[in-house]
Amino acid sequence: MKSRGSRKISAKWIPIFSIFSFLIGILITSRMWAQPESNSQLISRHQHEQELQIVSDDCTSKKKPVKDKDVMDEVYRTHEAIQSLDKQVSMLQMELSAARSSKEMGIGNGSAATLEMSADSPPRKKVFIVIGINTAFSSRKRRDSVRGTWMPQGEKLLQLEREKGIVIRFMIGHSATSKSILDRAIDSEEAQHKDFLRLEHVEGYHELSAKTKIFFSTAVAKWDADFYVKVDDDVHVNLGVLATTLAHHRSKPRVYIGCMKSGPVLSRKDVKYHEPEYWKFGEEGNKYFRHATGQIYAISKDLATYISINQPILHKYANEDVSLGSWFIGLEVEHIDDRNMCCGTPPDCEWKAQAGNICVASFDWSCSGICKSVEKIKYVHSKCGEGDAAVWSALV
Repeated sequence: MKSRGSRKISAKWIPIFSIFSFLIGILITSRMWAQPESNSQLISRHQHEQELQIVSDDCTSKKKPVKDKDVMDEVYRTHEAIQSLDKQVSMLQMELSAARSSKEMGIGNGSAATLEMSADSPPRKKVFIVIGINTAFSSRKRRDSVRGTWMPQGEKLLQLEREKGIVIRFMIGHSATSKSILDRAIDSEEAQHKDFLRLEHVEGYHELSAKTKIFFSTAVAKWDADFYVKVDDDVHVNLGVLATTLAHHRSKPRVYIGCMKSGPVLSRKDVKYHEPEYWKFGEEGNKYFRHATGQIYAISKDLATYISINQPILHKYANEDVSLGSWFIGLEVEHIDDRNMCCGTPPDCEWKAQAGNICVASFDWSCSGICKSVEKIKYVHSKCGEGDAAVWSALV
């Protein structure tokens, strides 16, 4: 009985065991909840870092306008320099394309023979203006009238080209028959005056658009000019005023200068200047787009080079001045309407001269630029040339 009683747990140990069990339970419970609490702290820390990042991004975004303003100020300060460089790069690209195109097409130039562009060809001569006077086989009297008035001759013509960079040539092609009497007459006249630019072109009144393309292509291949001018042989040109006028636009990359007009598109076949492709311009009675009158106009180097490069695919309309205007549609070209390039016959021209607004070019509007009277041409030359003496001394 005594041994059995010794195995029983004394009642005083029961509270001790209870307290010990409670403490063990608390310890185990605290360890079981430690991991979730750690995760909560991690999430809280991550949220805190995100908030700090948002605040940091916000501060950075507030600083950006200051940096952007500095950049814009720098761009503004260098804007003019960038424009100048852009123009130079554009010209170099156009000249390179023109050289390649000329070589591929075998564009000819020269007064008596065709000289093809090649790697061995001499570099083009840098000049200010190239003036091409459109003429025909039957216009010998007109050419002599021009030579006797505003176009210098002999050594003075060379001096004008050499010292002032102004090149003047009568432009003419060939007859349909090889080495005909017409061609031989031009060869003889060229040997005497040395003022022709012969084109690889068959002459014909209805081929003026093609002749214009070939003139610009040939002139670009031969001379590196700032401006290329086309003028008819019944127009009086004041070279000094022309040079001054073009000099004002020398810094512009693509300019088209002349007396701008927008005449009606003529659909009737029995009228002069009939347009066979009138339907392309909309309904009957519509007008052409703006273009310079054909008696005289000037285009900058980029535009002449553009014509040279794209010569095979430029469309020709019935009227040469319309064709030229159409070639620039869709391009970034500045059209400059200069009314001093289309003075009429006296007294209009005399009035302009008295007002101090001297004409760049003068011609007779009444006969639409195709005057038959040589005496009338001489009259225009003599009466509309006020100011020639004043500016001529500055040129030659």
